[in-house]
Amino acid sequence: MVMGLSVVFVCIVCCLFTGLFMMLSEKRGLDREKCSPYECGFEPIGSARSPFSIRFFLVAVLFVVFDVEVVLLMPFAYMFFYGKSVLGILSSSGFLLILFVGLYHEYREGSLEWVG
Repeated sequence: MVMGLSVVFVCIVCCLFTGLFMMLSEKRGLDREKCSPYECGFEPIGSARSPFSIRFFLVAVLFVVFDVEVVLLMPFAYMFFYGKSVLGILSSSGFLLILFVGLYHEYREGSLEWVG
């Protein structure tokens, strides 16, 4: 009961402070200089919105995912060499199976073909 009241109190205080700061903040109009892109005093060449390769984004996301997977595998390696428990071996084997199923899916989907 006390925990629920404290959460409600914190939410009310946050809303009050947000409203107070919004009312007291100085509204500034946007002028032409602040809305234009800055390129060392020169007029911009081309569009500021350059096309972004979705393949590069996919490679970056896959790198982050595999990097996190390697970090998650480190405790399993430690447990496998020093713990030798059946539960540890089964859980690490299940985790590796899930990783290999995901890798196979990405391979079949064509996500691992970086040049193309």
